[in-house]
Amino acid sequence: MRRTSKIVSALAAAGLLLHSAGPIIAQQSGQAGGNEARIEVTTELVLVNVVAHDKKGNLVKDLKKEDFTLFEDGKKQQISTFDFQNVDELATAGAAEATVSGAAGPGQGTLLHSGKKAPPSLDARDRRLMLLFFDFSAMDPEQIDRSVDAAKKFISTKMQPADLIALVSLATNMRVDLDFTDDKNKLLAALSAYTTGEGQGFDNGSTGTAEGAAETSGSFTPDDTDFNTFSADRKLLALQSLMQALGKLPQKKSLIYFSNGISQSGVDNQSALRATTASAVKANVSIYSLDIRGLQAFPPGGEAQSASLHGQSAYSGASVLNDLNGNAASQDTLATLSADTGGKAFFDSNDFSGVFSQVQKDSSAYYVLGFTSNNPLKDGRFRRLKVQVNRPDLKLDFRSGYYAGRDFEHLNRADREQQLEDELAAQLPRVDVPLYAGSAFFRRDESHYYLAVSFVIPGSQIPFVTEKEKDNATIDIIGTVQEGGKFPVGRLRDTVKLAVDSAQQVRRKNVQYNTGFVLAPGSYHLKFVVRENQTGRMGSFETDVQVPDLRRAPLKMSSVVLSSLRTPIANKKSESNPLVRDQMELVPNITHVFSSDQHLYLQYEVYDAAKGKNSSPAAAPANGPQSAAKDAPVTKQSRDSVRVLTSIEFLQGTTKVYESKQVVANEVTAPDRKAVIFQIDLPLQTLKPGLYLCQVNVIDDVAGSFSFPRFPLLIREPAPAATTKGAD
Repeated sequence: MRRTSKIVSALAAAGLLLHSAGPIIAQQSGQAGGNEARIEVTTELVLVNVVAHDKKGNLVKDLKKEDFTLFEDGKKQQISTFDFQNVDELATAGAAEATVSGAAGPGQGTLLHSGKKAPPSLDARDRRLMLLFFDFSAMDPEQIDRSVDAAKKFISTKMQPADLIALVSLATNMRVDLDFTDDKNKLLAALSAYTTGEGQGFDNGSTGTAEGAAETSGSFTPDDTDFNTFSADRKLLALQSLMQALGKLPQKKSLIYFSNGISQSGVDNQSALRATTASAVKANVSIYSLDIRGLQAFPPGGEAQSASLHGQSAYSGASVLNDLNGNAASQDTLATLSADTGGKAFFDSNDFSGVFSQVQKDSSAYYVLGFTSNNPLKDGRFRRLKVQVNRPDLKLDFRSGYYAGRDFEHLNRADREQQLEDELAAQLPRVDVPLYAGSAFFRRDESHYYLAVSFVIPGSQIPFVTEKEKDNATIDIIGTVQEGGKFPVGRLRDTVKLAVDSAQQVRRKNVQYNTGFVLAPGSYHLKFVVRENQTGRMGSFETDVQVPDLRRAPLKMSSVVLSSLRTPIANKKSESNPLVRDQMELVPNITHVFSSDQHLYLQYEVYDAAKGKNSSPAAAPANGPQSAAKDAPVTKQSRDSVRVLTSIEFLQGTTKVYESKQVVANEVTAPDRKAVIFQIDLPLQTLKPGLYLCQVNVIDDVAGSFSFPRFPLLIREPAPAATTKGAD
């Protein structure tokens, strides 16, 4: 991919390209020919699960909505929804089913599997939803066996008729091994399929120092800090993706996380940890972390299966201290996941049955309180929750708080970048900001073409802020080109700063962005996303583009670019852009809307024109007021000369209302590309306002081949000049 320009400027230093706004001829955002609509729903309801116990530890099941008082950051909230889930009432749980998601077999469930599936038909009321998530990515074979055996023992001996269990594992990739089911045989079979070779290659590496590290006979100790950061983020993002799938069901879900710890690298993993806990709270999921390492001992010289240690750490006690600190740090992340989501963490015990008993206890009978916060700020801050009941003899268990949603103003740089990436990958386009695009191709050689892409944003959609006596705005742009709609072959990411003396001038006109890609002949899918950074509104455009293979075409011809503006450009890197000649760039007019006081500039190229002896004299380009040819080649009469004729016609219906004089080229203008370049300048003042069909006539006189491309074109009355200073 080659980017030819940022927003080309009619106000040279401003970074803006302004031309008259008119009726839109280019297609609106969305896939070509698509009628899909995007509907966004923002849910403000916050759900809080509450478990009530009396002094003897028994569950209390007779409380009403009026018995509860809920506070957020010390301020009382109005409880708008109230529900009681009673899993202990097995009569309401229904008979055992083969698979919760219907007739689908293992690996084909509709709840956890991604893709365009039907909505889940599961009625999970008064059922206990448990998801066993095995993080094999850094486990030893012994730890894998320990995890699987603990799960098998629970399913065989402690699983209740109301329990619905799903299995998910993370190794080199994450996969759903079994959707929610209460079939013990299927669960045990899926667990038996796990092998001790699942976890490979994702355990934490060293931090660059040999002191206290195992002796591996190597003289170099790499610094794997960046890898450790990636590994922790990978685990947290896997959890986050699970939360999004589990959010389809409103009931409380319990996720038992089998792990050997998550070690954070300073503050680098905080963003992923925060996003994971926020997603879990939003999906009403409680995470129960289980450290599968169990109760550990840390001998001074390391464990028997480990190599001897470098340095003096084994003799000073530093190695034991480092092991203890590392173990505590890896457990701290698990404890945070559990505490912030209303679950519990289980560490330093070789009896793993406690986590299953705790899940069954916490989800046997619970109240679900829903409220809409009276704090309207979308600042993403942690908000503390407190639930009280009017009976002093009861003890309540509930999560400590949640992260509020964040609007665009409160997103940090990483989140804003992720927002663009998510929108680029979204199936349905955003249409908050209208976006119109067009493309044209020019041949570089027989196997490569330059695809010029331009898109327009109405100036009225860009909010400006006044700073340093100028109106400023910034626009983020991201785009991709995919071959066959599948394989990315080009990518664009840019931020454009706009600064003008008067935002009113921009609001009445359009802002245009031009770029380009070098591609081989074929079918491509283009998608661009634009975001204005004042309010965060976005718009997207996507369409299919065909880059033709001209080797078999009778007349090898590029696209025809129509324009009403040429602008100086000082970027020497733009020499590969065919629309730049003599430090002047031709700016494509995507809408094909002109006013009668403008000029119509056309540029197109003919490749591999036939050579031969010309017997007829060349026609000179016209010098009249209605047409002129730019860069017309000098007439030559030789055996190796070419003869390409061109003219422009305007049609209304079947009537020809105008035809320019013929322009003849007798030599190749760009020998490196074997191209004859035509640049035509037509003043439009003699044409009446109206809708025309512009026809470009191109004839290769030596080869006897021709082409007559046509384009709709609208000519309007000139805009009235402002008569009063400051008038809109």
